[in-house]
Amino acid sequence: MCIRDRTYTLAATTESLKKINSLEEAKIENYILKDSLNNYIRSSNGFWYQYITKIDEDTTKPKKGDVVELQYDFVDLNDQIIYSKDQIGTKKYKVDKEDFVPAIQMGVKIMKVGETVKFIIPSYNAFGVVGDQNKIGINQSIISRVTLININK
Repeated sequence: MCIRDRTYTLAATTESLKKINSLEEAKIENYILKDSLNNYIRSSNGFWYQYITKIDEDTTKPKKGDVVELQYDFVDLNDQIIYSKDQIGTKKYKVDKEDFVPAIQMGVKIMKVGETVKFIIPSYNAFGVVGDQNKIGINQSIISRVTLININK
């Protein structure tokens, strides 16, 4: 394969990814429009979120290296359960030191103990082009309701 062929293939792949991302974004925006009773915040990292339970007290948020305890689920954009909190159980996660769903890795750092946040996550911030090779499909946007249970410094 010559350089020109590789350049064309890369350009075609880039265009395909842009189309996929655009379609996903349209589906997410449609979901948000239908859920008009809630206000969603678009993060600079490419996902949307909404506080289900918000703590107004000035308490600490997780930082890099903290070990947090989380409960979360995954549902699709039709609010059908993919994995329930009961199926997943409580997860301990070392902030920014372990591989985890990228949007949740970023999102947990805005949370306080006791908060529950609903994240709407495009595939590129979730399981990407491969899915989880089980119940989450390729290029599938997901929703996750995450509860921060504890922060261990």
